[in-house]
Amino acid sequence: MTARATPERRGAARLSTVQLFGAAVAIWGTTWFAITFQLGRVPPEASVAWRFGMAALLAAAICRLRGHTLALPARVHRELALLGVTMFCAGYLAVYHAEARLASGLVAVGYSTSPLVNLAISRLALGTRASRATLLGALLGVSGVALAFWPEVAGWRARPGALAGVALTALGVLSSAVGNVFATRLERIGIHVWQKMAWGMAYGSGGCLLAALASGQPLTFDWTATYVASLLYLAVLGSIGAFSSFLTLLERIGPARAGYVGVMTPIVALLLSGAFEGLALRPLLLAGVLVAVAGNVVMLRQG
Repeated sequence: MTARATPERRGAARLSTVQLFGAAVAIWGTTWFAITFQLGRVPPEASVAWRFGMAALLAAAICRLRGHTLALPARVHRELALLGVTMFCAGYLAVYHAEARLASGLVAVGYSTSPLVNLAISRLALGTRASRATLLGALLGVSGVALAFWPEVAGWRARPGALAGVALTALGVLSSAVGNVFATRLERIGIHVWQKMAWGMAYGSGGCLLAALASGQPLTFDWTATYVASLLYLAVLGSIGAFSSFLTLLERIGPARAGYVGVMTPIVALLLSGAFEGLALRPLLLAGVLVAVAGNVVMLRQG
């Protein structure tokens, strides 16, 4: 199966790498906060299933409108299922459960290691070579985010469930990195971004439903305004908007550099906390932002 230069592909090509990168960072940077409105109301397995089930239906509708077939060979479905289970099921279940045990900022700090994990995984699975500049940019980004969040990390004290939260954060980062590999492999055989999203999110939603049944979690729903609004935001923008940008970015610049989105999203979360939650933007914190942005520039210049 080969990729075709459809009108939609040519239209997407008009978006620059910086625009795609900025969209993914801006949207995902707010989802850390949006997820907190879902915790404690509905089991994470059900919340993630509803989120990606809705997103899969939207992505499938977009596929039909743009002429992308949803009828794909069995061998492709195997890759799509692996993408869904790693990126949209295990990865997000780990995030939701981690945020139930740790402050969302700490989970975001853990995700700042995504570029280095992506570099390692893509090197092992795809043979991708990282330039010195790319590695330098990743190290700058991780160092900057660690510096920015150091006051919160330094003030953190162990409490029941904290170690499990750290382990879940690490599992989420690893699952996302593995999912990036399957997304890249699917791109190499000509599967379009919207096809990957429609089927990958459907498989991810199904995996979450199975996880809920296996663990005895009820498949409940909360009709309060805050839960419904956060779910819609996470499904439409946090899933469709951000992932379409990210997976297109993944095709364009590869998993190592695309993974740098995971470094910048905590910065957006940090700025939102300063604007709406009264977080003091101290010099140490702002210095960390500058270092992370410097790493961002280094990596994008290589793209």
